[in-house]
Amino acid sequence: MAAEVADFVERDIAKEQLSMKVGLIGAGRQGWRRAAALKQTGLGDLAFVSDLSLRAANRVKNEFGCESSRKWRDVIHSDVDVVVISTPPDTHAQILKAALKQNKHVLCEKPLARTLREAIGIQKAASRRRVTVKCGFNYRFHPAIVQARAWVRSGKIGDLCYARCVHGITGRTGYERDWRVRPHMSGGGQLIDQGIHCLDLFRCFMGDFSEGLAFLGTFFWKIPVEDNAFAVLRTSKGTIASLHTSWTEWRNLFRIEFFGTEGYVKVEGLGESYGTERAVLGKRDFSRPFAEKTIEYRGHDVSWQTEWRNFINSIKIGTQPDGSLVDGVRALAMTDALYASARSGRIAVIEKA
Repeated sequence: MAAEVADFVERDIAKEQLSMKVGLIGAGRQGWRRAAALKQTGLGDLAFVSDLSLRAANRVKNEFGCESSRKWRDVIHSDVDVVVISTPPDTHAQILKAALKQNKHVLCEKPLARTLREAIGIQKAASRRRVTVKCGFNYRFHPAIVQARAWVRSGKIGDLCYARCVHGITGRTGYERDWRVRPHMSGGGQLIDQGIHCLDLFRCFMGDFSEGLAFLGTFFWKIPVEDNAFAVLRTSKGTIASLHTSWTEWRNLFRIEFFGTEGYVKVEGLGESYGTERAVLGKRDFSRPFAEKTIEYRGHDVSWQTEWRNFINSIKIGTQPDGSLVDGVRALAMTDALYASARSGRIAVIEKA
């Protein structure tokens, strides 16, 4: 069946533009993505940026017309309303708690922290403040994922039975020197890096999981963390999800599939280097078993802008954002259990964080 090409039109979720000042901590690739999304949506003004490299901070300053500093505390002690944290995970808990003390709204990149224990500490600190905290799960806002969620929630494929996801990247020269391979900074390897996006999507579609089994492998890179993770998870209702996430895919790949009693939905690609993004709906029909509806989303990645709109809207009306603090904590409960399983060789219980 020929694919239907869809122009993904971003809804202006925040009906009224809020006059909010935003501080950005971390001027790397993710920081630039967040700054660009802020500018493109027009929801807020970038007022301050910090990075350990003042040169990096000044590049953002020159592009967006804001103040700059090497010290992240200068950002949270300024008059900004919102703080965006785009630094390695080992700094997240300290910075986030400090921002909460200053009553700032916070968007923190995934993972929320390195461990479940750190994340629970953040959660306790946030419970004493009337602010909004969001974990950066931009995959939730890819248009094909949005469409797949709508199909599942409307009952198009009946009751969910199982899911599977494969997610991998090519790696790059010098990857063994990246901060991601230093466990004291990252909290782990590919499982907590890209795999946590997949675990979050499993929860998003299927609810909380109760147990998991994982095997980790370091097959290519000479690093102290896994470059591949294989996992199986199960909910208390018996639905099952399987995951393979890899730094040795040698070609960027994303595919997630959900199967129900009446059919299936699939998402393939994330645009750009991951290939054309597609949402696929297939119905259980024994007379026409190969009939599918496919929608393609072509063009640039709009997930960053859509996620920012959702965050600002949640601040505006006082609701929880999609990819909330709780979502960030529970995703880490899943990674913690899977790492424990890999160490013990046994199925591990996922804490109800």
